[in-house]
Amino acid sequence: MSTTTYTISDLAKEFDLTTRAMRFYEDMGLLQPDRSGPGGRNRVYSARDRTRLKLTLRAKRLGLSLTEAREIIDMYDSPRDTGPQLKKFLAVLAQHRKQLEEQMADLEANLDEVKVHEKEARALLAKSEKSRVPA
Repeated sequence: MSTTTYTISDLAKEFDLTTRAMRFYEDMGLLQPDRSGPGGRNRVYSARDRTRLKLTLRAKRLGLSLTEAREIIDMYDSPRDTGPQLKKFLAVLAQHRKQLEEQMADLEANLDEVKVHEKEARALLAKSEKSRVPA
């Protein structure tokens, strides 16, 4: 078992985050650092916390919510049977893919509408400029 530990500043710097974001991830239950120092003010992150942070950021890049990320990452804590974890991950990915495809279709429809209006505006502008040219 790794005994490497990290401070909040270490991980924030490594993953290009603010310490505020790190504390937010802790509040969301994604990270569970030990405490040290006077009154437990200093956070001590383990290799497990570092891995959980890395997985959280990967989930965010995929567009998953932090709640979805936490549900999936929490399943890593009971690694005896990865089947349920993988099924959950696939279900979340399928739902997210469906949302992205719907958004893509909406964007494509919007883009088509913009192109139509653009074409109409160009035609009106050309007609307007033609009518102003003296004969």
